[in-house]
Amino acid sequence: MTPIYLHHASAICALGNDIQSINARLFSDEPSPLVKTDAYSAGRPLPLGLVADLPPKADTRNNSLLHAALAPIRGEIDALKQRFGAHRIGVVLGSSTSGIAEGEAAVAHHLHHGELPAAYHYSQQEIAAPSTYLATELQLQGPAWTISTACTSGAKAIASGARLLQLGVCDAVIVGGADSLCKLTVEGFMSLAAVSDELCNPFSLNRKGINIGEAAALIILSREPGLVRLGGVGETSDAHHISAPEPEGRGAEAAMRAALAQAGLAPTDIGYINLHGTATEQNDRMESLAVARVFSDNPTIACSSTKSLTGHTLGAAGALEAVFCYLSLVRDDGQVPPQLGDGVNDPQLAALAGLGERQLNQPLNYAMSNSFAFGGNNISLILERSHD
Repeated sequence: MTPIYLHHASAICALGNDIQSINARLFSDEPSPLVKTDAYSAGRPLPLGLVADLPPKADTRNNSLLHAALAPIRGEIDALKQRFGAHRIGVVLGSSTSGIAEGEAAVAHHLHHGELPAAYHYSQQEIAAPSTYLATELQLQGPAWTISTACTSGAKAIASGARLLQLGVCDAVIVGGADSLCKLTVEGFMSLAAVSDELCNPFSLNRKGINIGEAAALIILSREPGLVRLGGVGETSDAHHISAPEPEGRGAEAAMRAALAQAGLAPTDIGYINLHGTATEQNDRMESLAVARVFSDNPTIACSSTKSLTGHTLGAAGALEAVFCYLSLVRDDGQVPPQLGDGVNDPQLAALAGLGERQLNQPLNYAMSNSFAFGGNNISLILERSHD
């Protein structure tokens, strides 16, 4: 496989509005930044991963999140345009909401006034909107599309961007994801009885469901050596159920094994796993079983779910959590993201002895990031510290 490298990671989420703030808080002992509000669930306050003080720089909140994540790396992208040409730079993003919040507001306006707001256009909520916005904003002419496979979208955008580079179609690809809070997702997950009124508690006996969050995360991929390399990708689709995961985690297991095989690594090589860890009853159970089987020779591997720090950012989650792995890999102190929760063991879950281990005895060299979605859509990414 042609080596693919990650450069200039950028993000905005509940942990902070820039990568420096996120990096500082991700590895700190500060409590979760999630805020309890009923802004998206009238009469039922829920903890949400809100982005504070987001300037409305674009036509939708979703694109404003992208605009904020883009700002710190725009200079690097402009330099790539000068070097390779706008037609040789692609954009692949993940999203599940796009601009649906503006669609919700437009429908409410229509109910009250009999017409849609002048500023509203249906294209704002089309799934293609995030990548179209970014490509237009940057005046790029390479391939541009948005992936919407629910909670694997952001991770699959990274995998798709890597394939464009391996095929020689592009010399650089802007990859990532963006999802903004809206009633559709919050109330949709409420209808599935999948949300928690308290801070989510992944892998605990007392877990009650997810918290929803919003975020944007961007990474520049290229074939040029950098600090972090995309070592392996494993993708599977078990099609077990429209929303429930396959109970034994066989598709998740196959994705992890495929990523290890592509990376040419053994389970004992991996130093940290960013777990999907939604804190729902079924997801945590199946993921624990799958991880325990794959890492049976590495039973104390450090692992954590970071969703109690950000909320589940859905279409952005895979990209955001890849950024967290990137930040861990470029550190020299061996710190990895924490696991928040009460730590109460659930006997129905396979034991993950390294759950919540925050300090490795050496710098992290290989990290795995898991993302699992509705319909049995699974992806596992392996990122590695570059030794080039």
